[in-house]
Amino acid sequence: METLHYRFPGQHDLTERDHLALVGVVASGNLEVLIEPTPLDGAMEIEVITSATGFDTIWQAVLADFAARHPLRNVRLSINDAGATPAVVSLRLQQALETLQEGDAA
Repeated sequence: METLHYRFPGQHDLTERDHLALVGVVASGNLEVLIEPTPLDGAMEIEVITSATGFDTIWQAVLADFAARHPLRNVRLSINDAGATPAVVSLRLQQALETLQEGDAA
C-alpha cells in the first residue's frame, strides 16, 4: 500500500456546504472517493491510498488535471484505490463533485 498527498490552490469555495459525497467502491480496478468541505486556507487537499505502488507521477497528472478543471478551495478528497485506471479515477472524481453539487439542490 502507498499513501500519496497532494495540495492544490483553489478558487471556488465549498465551506458553505454542510454535507459530503461518497462515490465508488473499493474493488479490483475501481476506487472510492470521499469529498468533504473543510477549512484549508483556500486549498484543495487530496490523499490517495492505493494498492498499486509506483504510479505517483500518473496520480499527479490526473489530479492536477482535475484541479485545473475544478479549482476547488477548502475541500478534502480522500481516495481509496484498488488499481483503477486514470480514466476511472477521472470519472469517479467528476461523479463525486456532481454528487456533492446535487446535495446542494436537495
